[in-house]
Amino acid sequence: MTLHFDAKIYVAGHCGLVGSALVRALRAHGYENLMLRTHAELDLLDQAATARFFAAERPDVVFLAAAKVGGIHANNVYRGQFIYENLTMQVNVIHQAWLAGVKRLIFLGSSCIYPQLAPQPIRENALLTGPLEPTNAPYAIAKIAGVEMCDAYNRQYGTAYVPVMPTNLYGPNDNFDLESSHVLPALIRKFHLARLAQAHDWAGIARDVARFGPIPADLQQSLGLPPHPPTAPRVLLWGTGSPRREFLHVDDMAAACLHIGLHTPATAPINIGTGTDITIRELADQIAGLVGYTGPIAYDPTKPDGTPQKQLDVSRLAGLGWRAHLDLATGLRETYAWYRDQTR
Repeated sequence: MTLHFDAKIYVAGHCGLVGSALVRALRAHGYENLMLRTHAELDLLDQAATARFFAAERPDVVFLAAAKVGGIHANNVYRGQFIYENLTMQVNVIHQAWLAGVKRLIFLGSSCIYPQLAPQPIRENALLTGPLEPTNAPYAIAKIAGVEMCDAYNRQYGTAYVPVMPTNLYGPNDNFDLESSHVLPALIRKFHLARLAQAHDWAGIARDVARFGPIPADLQQSLGLPPHPPTAPRVLLWGTGSPRREFLHVDDMAAACLHIGLHTPATAPINIGTGTDITIRELADQIAGLVGYTGPIAYDPTKPDGTPQKQLDVSRLAGLGWRAHLDLATGLRETYAWYRDQTR
């Protein structure tokens, strides 16, 4: 499709990791008529408020990036919130977009919607072919409902709504809260704190806590932080370190979404990823080296590993003329530089 630069574009969730990247990409491509609302300005859980917004503003294009997200711990503990909030936001936005005559909607799904033991690399047609990973099943089910809702509206109402399934994302504006973050930002923060503890940089740790939130008690203990007895810092990580994961910088994800949503007629679900993966142990070693942490790294096999491997087949995306550009080493350096800038 061809979109004029003055088209009205609504980015739902523009303050988060994904939404902020979409805003950067849209502005870099010359789109300035962006409709941005914070949660305080528009609560997408409120059906009536969402309906009023779409009826009044009538955007041409919607990027639905608003979601409740988190790592294994948050998904497993806040199961009710994850399924309720994600289902409600999706239903409200997709339905009201249709009522308002929205021409194009890009729905941000997730690679976690695929079966736990899906054949690797995972093709889009693996959806609904087996049991989900138990720890994040409520979130996955909510996202699957969004994918199916896009398909149902396309079939019944002739809309052009496309679901995309990004792999594990990282980059600026990620969530570094150690109770709810995903694995990569959690690793960056843990190793950063451990390096500061090695250097006895208590002021640096205080600045980090002020910016990114409290340090869990078990990490305080392993780093030898008060009120625990001072010890040589060590980093203790969940699981065995053996699962394989694929990681994509969020700016690459945003570029792919713009390519799919604004320059192709695609409506079938599309994976967004790099097509390559790495073990969590290898990732941890790489981040420790980047950060400058030289102490011991231990693994707790009593904690869940999650899905053993999650690598996406990106041939459908490649067929549309797009491939990832930013390699993991470069993306990690840029992300860590952004992280450090937040606490200077």
